[in-house]
Amino acid sequence: MVESLKEALVLDLINIRKEMIELVGGKGANLGELVSFGIRVPPGFVITSKSFDYFIEHNNLKNKIADVLSSSKDSFEASDRIKSLIMESKIPEDLEQSIMSSFDELRRKVGKDILVAVRSSATAEDIAEASFAGQQDTYLNVDREHLLENVKKVWASLYTARAIEYRKSKSIDTLSVSMAVVVQKMVNSRTSGVMFTLHPATGESDVVVIEGSWGLGEAIVGGKVTPDEYVIDKATLKVKERKVSNKTLKIVYDKSTNTNKEIKIEGTEAETISFSEEEAIELAKLGLKIEDHYKRPMDIEWAIDSDFVFPESVFIVQARPETYWSSRKVEKKAETEEKNLQTGKVIVKGLPASPGIASGIARVIFDLSDAKDFQKGQILVTRMTDPDWVPIMKIAGAIVTDEGGMTSHASIVSRELGVPAIVGSKDATKVIKDGQEITVDAIRGIVYDGRLLPKEEEKPATTASTTGLSKELLMSLYPVTATKIYMNLGEPTLIDKYQDLPFDGIGLMRIEFIVSEWVKYHPLYLIKTGQSNLFIDKLSEGVAKVAQAIYPRPVVVRFSDFKTNEYRKLQGGEEFEPEERNPMIGWRGVSRYVSKVYEPAFRLEVRAILKAREEMGLKNVWVMFPFVRTTWELRRAISIMEEEGLRRSSDFKVWIMAEVPSVVVLADEFSKMVDGFSVGSNDLTQLTLGVDRDSDLLASMGYYDERDPAVMASIRRLIKTAHRNGATVSICGQAPSNYPEVAEQLVRAGIDSVSVNPDTVVRTRRYIASVEHKIILEESSGAKRKMRY
Repeated sequence: MVESLKEALVLDLINIRKEMIELVGGKGANLGELVSFGIRVPPGFVITSKSFDYFIEHNNLKNKIADVLSSSKDSFEASDRIKSLIMESKIPEDLEQSIMSSFDELRRKVGKDILVAVRSSATAEDIAEASFAGQQDTYLNVDREHLLENVKKVWASLYTARAIEYRKSKSIDTLSVSMAVVVQKMVNSRTSGVMFTLHPATGESDVVVIEGSWGLGEAIVGGKVTPDEYVIDKATLKVKERKVSNKTLKIVYDKSTNTNKEIKIEGTEAETISFSEEEAIELAKLGLKIEDHYKRPMDIEWAIDSDFVFPESVFIVQARPETYWSSRKVEKKAETEEKNLQTGKVIVKGLPASPGIASGIARVIFDLSDAKDFQKGQILVTRMTDPDWVPIMKIAGAIVTDEGGMTSHASIVSRELGVPAIVGSKDATKVIKDGQEITVDAIRGIVYDGRLLPKEEEKPATTASTTGLSKELLMSLYPVTATKIYMNLGEPTLIDKYQDLPFDGIGLMRIEFIVSEWVKYHPLYLIKTGQSNLFIDKLSEGVAKVAQAIYPRPVVVRFSDFKTNEYRKLQGGEEFEPEERNPMIGWRGVSRYVSKVYEPAFRLEVRAILKAREEMGLKNVWVMFPFVRTTWELRRAISIMEEEGLRRSSDFKVWIMAEVPSVVVLADEFSKMVDGFSVGSNDLTQLTLGVDRDSDLLASMGYYDERDPAVMASIRRLIKTAHRNGATVSICGQAPSNYPEVAEQLVRAGIDSVSVNPDTVVRTRRYIASVEHKIILEESSGAKRKMRY
């Protein structure tokens, strides 16, 4: 039975479970799982990824698509050509029969003629860490006659220009992504909306936030209306907040044209809340049941069907992992920004959708065609956004919209991009003038007139501090810790933004950003074309910018740790890089440096470090070797470095990453070769436990956990052994900032430093100070008890 399911072309939702993502996609798997534990879901079936693959193979499309992707001048041309190929191809006859018989069986179950929703369910969609934010299409109110045509349209939507670009940005191979299609009975939506089992703007985990509006949910997700909202306390199911919005339109199905249409609404209907408190509490109960089942915060779409009586009228349409706060484990809204902002004249208020503060020139843009002159750092002010606006959103200093709620496109994408955003302001495009200087406080949901944050050019030239205070005074404002608090950094220019944070140095400076964005070319290509100095100059420039800004605090520069698939993306890279089936544990780290092929490129990295230290006088630059596997390869890499003039000394420390378990097993030998270790808890966890950290299935089952006893025992063993030989130990993974209990265990084990992302530096310093204080009190109390006896 299990094997037959794996090969099925079409499956009823009742036969689907969450483990079947590769077959039915994220959406299909989650819907089937919801049905399995009693959640009301509109009945339907899934046309599996096997069907898509069969269709592609039957029409010999894979090679044709690959040719189009490689020969098209841009993603738009590629998209048009691929979609034409799919729409012109014929569905195999046996597959067509399977689809139509499944539709007829669904119609028989419901007992009347039906219309269905035809939705995408891509195998990389609706999974944690990969929110595709509307990259594939959905078709609503589809009848039997037009079902097959719309299935092909959904398949074709896998290749929209924005979907192709999105996959590029997430390093997902377009040819490897498959597509399933969910077909469900259309809900006759009186009201529909979105629910989060945490607060989508602040990350608060003790509430359920529900947004809804009249008609179909497209109006909310598309940001066309500002929805009604309930905030419900999880513990008591009591309503904490209730907000009624003035809903200016709804989207409904028009039978005469067989299309959805927008209807303007006003008066009583516009100002009446679209779903009752009773319905909101029922939704919250369902949301909590779903969260409890998946053991993680969830993003849920729902609808209230006017054909049924409450509570049978309340349907869950879709459920997927919440992706923003779940991946960050960040603190609540009040703690997300520690800037003291001087208040000014309030000009607009709205919903704080993506936290942060920014000042800049407002650009009021109503149509994307008017955004050609939009410059990086300007404030985007518009009615609403959709996926086509993403390129502008990426470079905006902040975003303010007239319409939209916490779950609109503008909100979701802004949070993913880390851009401050306020939505649902109602009249920002009318009140704010194009070219006006404004400050967007997206923590409180307020737009102020004028610039309330200091301009970059106004920073005092005599100090590296952006506040005008000395570093010593700034550091004195925070608790002193015996454990050093280092900061991770990748993009050199960001040091201007973060240099006032209370960190003791950069514990992990990744050079991959410098190579990909400043150098852009594969180093072996530069060597081949006689441009080696370009690599050396750009890399040393990036390192020097950071080292100079925080001197004399140390900057631990990690030598390059691109994997082969990432190196191939550099200009000229395809000539030098093999294609590996598993780059994560392939030719990376020190194994590259000691290979005859890559050694010349590694020498360029060493020369760049030497230039920063010797020519620029930045003796606070140290180095770290990534993904070390064996003692012999490390010994050879250090020898190459020494040949280029870099040797360990009192002011030049050499660290290695502890990511591979062999480093822990042979810690006694490794610690005699280096000055320090930095634990990469992400890789160490997956290699210790034999778990793919990108597997959502294993993560959902609890296998990938940096707190696992085996991982923690490895780190404690490393600390003990390293200290015995005079080496230090740090950690640069996310475990200490994500899990306070891990930070406490590490401090108690004697770890020398922790290196965290900028947004958690302050919180980590305060927490570790409290742990150290607690240890002192415990030891003091123990000593006193001994004295009494």
